[in-house]
Amino acid sequence: MDSAKMVEAWRVMRIQAELVDGIEHLTGLGPAVTVFGSARLPESDNYYTDACRLGQLLAEAGLAVITGGGPGIMEAANRGAYQQGGRAVGLNIELPHEQSANTYQTTSLTFRYFFVRKMMFVKHTVGFAIYPGGFGTMDELFEALTLVQTGKVAKFPIVLVGRDYWSGLMDWLQKTMLASGCISRADFDLLHLVDTADEAARIIVDRHHAYPDVVGGGF
Repeated sequence: MDSAKMVEAWRVMRIQAELVDGIEHLTGLGPAVTVFGSARLPESDNYYTDACRLGQLLAEAGLAVITGGGPGIMEAANRGAYQQGGRAVGLNIELPHEQSANTYQTTSLTFRYFFVRKMMFVKHTVGFAIYPGGFGTMDELFEALTLVQTGKVAKFPIVLVGRDYWSGLMDWLQKTMLASGCISRADFDLLHLVDTADEAARIIVDRHHAYPDVVGGGF
């Protein structure tokens, strides 16, 4: 085997190892809610406080909380669940800057590959809550939307928290993407827009209670 093929073979083995490790560590986790949002928002930010509240409410409802495992919104949601005695999962990613694991995790994993990490975000979820964030949050939001839209996962709630932040995007989706026929009304209606953790938790928990056996993606 030449050197180029050897490098690719080792890469495949690393990917396989990450998949196996993630699946093994999360087996038995049960239903969970995946929370996305910026790593850059400080503890003093209102969205941090609200995400912490969401983690608490989800833990009270018996749901695990999965985040990207870093600071900011991820820390807040993990923190709320952790301090409530719930399951707080952090799926960290190796990055050259910004990403360091928060300390409010009952299960902590670190990934090299984004796409493996994304699979783990979805595998046990019963809903997504998305707080304000940057490019990474947008990527995660539209990944979730695409998976639900195409039927690759069940029709889980996708909840945007923070009308002030998300209203511009919602307007663009409706006035440009929907108006041009690039998405349908049913696609647009996959999104829920709320202002508080209590509203987000109510939507997700009610949906889970209505369909308690529907968990995770079709993997």
